[in-house]
Amino acid sequence: MLVPLYFAVLISILLLPLTNFFERWHIHRALAAILAVLLGLFAIVLIIYLLSAQIVAFLNDIPAIKIHLAEHYKTFQHWVENRFNVSATQQSLLVNNATSGLQDSGIVYIKETFFTLTSILAFILFTFIYAFLILYYRQIIKSFLFAVFKNTHKGNVDAVMDGTQQVLKNYMAGLLIEMVIVSTCNAVLFLIIGIKYAIFLGVLTGVLNILPFIGIYSGMIFTALITLTTAASMSQIAWIFIGLWSIHFVDSNFLMPRIVGSKVKINALITMLGAISGGLLLGVPGVFLALPTIAILKILFDRIDELKPWGILLGDDTRVIVKKKIFNLNMRSPGKPTIITEPSGEID
Repeated sequence: MLVPLYFAVLISILLLPLTNFFERWHIHRALAAILAVLLGLFAIVLIIYLLSAQIVAFLNDIPAIKIHLAEHYKTFQHWVENRFNVSATQQSLLVNNATSGLQDSGIVYIKETFFTLTSILAFILFTFIYAFLILYYRQIIKSFLFAVFKNTHKGNVDAVMDGTQQVLKNYMAGLLIEMVIVSTCNAVLFLIIGIKYAIFLGVLTGVLNILPFIGIYSGMIFTALITLTTAASMSQIAWIFIGLWSIHFVDSNFLMPRIVGSKVKINALITMLGAISGGLLLGVPGVFLALPTIAILKILFDRIDELKPWGILLGDDTRVIVKKKIFNLNMRSPGKPTIITEPSGEID
């Protein structure tokens, strides 16, 4: 139940402004938290309802998709055999050896997580129950953290907590807005191209897009494979790659810096390591939780003097300002070294 708790923390951060709004209207704290959680739950249910038709159609077409993919795979095998003189049996043996463990673990996880209705309902239920309790007891949680850290970081605890909460709230809200914009652009692109499951694939690629490097290519490959199973032309496949890459380019260079902001920048190496570690620990949810986790750590590290070097390691700023000090021993006064401070240098 740790994964629902973690999602609940992120959801409670997003719902905190709504809860504060209700409380300013003199609504009791418990009722304000319940209203905020219900509105958040309603938004998720509405999104699922709007996508339900395409999700059901996609799930019903999975057997046909498997058949079409098998046909394309055989065509690809014949091409490799003629081009590189590698038999189909050798290709199948190589593929099976390379992906056997991944397929087994992936199929088991998908069955347990996505195709079990009771587990999905329990996951959503516990997530929003946790979110309500976090919102309702947030002052107690804040007082606890203040009491724990006041001796080690006296005078900075309140500033760190308030600053972290504000930056993280803006970061999560910006990430959500960016995901909505990219999902909408992807869905419109797929509708214009005329591919099947346009809205479902648009939302899926928009969600994957929040994972740097991994997300955009995963979305491209998945969308192309699904489109290949329909009566699509190669020109449509080409437009999928061109369109998704164009949207990703605009998002990375214009939307992301302006919507999410420059307060939390995480470098690609740490993002990749975090996504892989999260996937190994928690599966698919861990991949999506990795980015917010690293962002939280980055915010905390940047606000605690002893941990600022770790914040630099997680960050994406390649020009770090370092003040150098050279200790020049004065020969006339051996016991009193002279400290010469050089101008700030930049490490590229």
